[in-house]
Amino acid sequence: MQYAALGPGKRLRPALVYACALALAGDTAATQCHQAAAALECIHAYSLVHDDLPAMDDDDLRRGRPTCHIQFDEATAILAGDALQCQAFELLVQSDLAPPLKVQVIGELANAAGARGMVAGQAIDLAAVDHTLTLTQLEKMHRLKTGALIVASARVGALIGGAEASQLSAITRYAEAIGLAFQVQDDILDVTSDTQVLGKTQGADAARNKPTYVSLLGLDGAQAKAAELHQQASLALQDLRAGAENISTDVLQQLADFIVKRRH
Repeated sequence: MQYAALGPGKRLRPALVYACALALAGDTAATQCHQAAAALECIHAYSLVHDDLPAMDDDDLRRGRPTCHIQFDEATAILAGDALQCQAFELLVQSDLAPPLKVQVIGELANAAGARGMVAGQAIDLAAVDHTLTLTQLEKMHRLKTGALIVASARVGALIGGAEASQLSAITRYAEAIGLAFQVQDDILDVTSDTQVLGKTQGADAARNKPTYVSLLGLDGAQAKAAELHQQASLALQDLRAGAENISTDVLQQLADFIVKRRH
């Protein structure tokens, strides 16, 4: 569990929890996010451990290190992933959030991680190997597999920050855009970067004959798609700031910029 959760990584999802709470309610709200931020990272780490397993993507490199089942063994990796998922909800239960908010946050995470979110996306991904997907189908897969947890991270932070309905809507649209942009950029890097920089096997998607934004749109088309999604995220942040002088979205904009400009 420590190997999977505490090793190298971008920590984008916990960063989003903090950034959304900070944008709406400042430092005080951000200090209430520790357990929720850790919970999001536990769910993400568990998903990577299981995604790398031989029955799934069968990867032997993650974040520049051997994957969990290579470093230890397959059974240990399965159990570590299972335990990390449980750890996420234990952290939320132990948090100091008010009971109604705590239940709401637990619901957000459970919905995003389960059969209507990340797990559904993973199932579609596995079924898509050696098949041709339409752009609409590919987008649905990634909005579930990658995007659902990113959206949940932003919404959890916003809820802790006391978001009103209109603010929660704007943050959701922002997170939906960067969640999809994250995957588009992943597809771009899979063909433009190298294994040492990526920290995972370059060209793995093509080797498995998995549909990607690059395979459907070409490299230029995928880069244009990432830029379009980045613009959508920026517009959502403009809506979030509208009529609210106390809201600062600088960190959220920096995260959106990072997602489309990253090289790993």
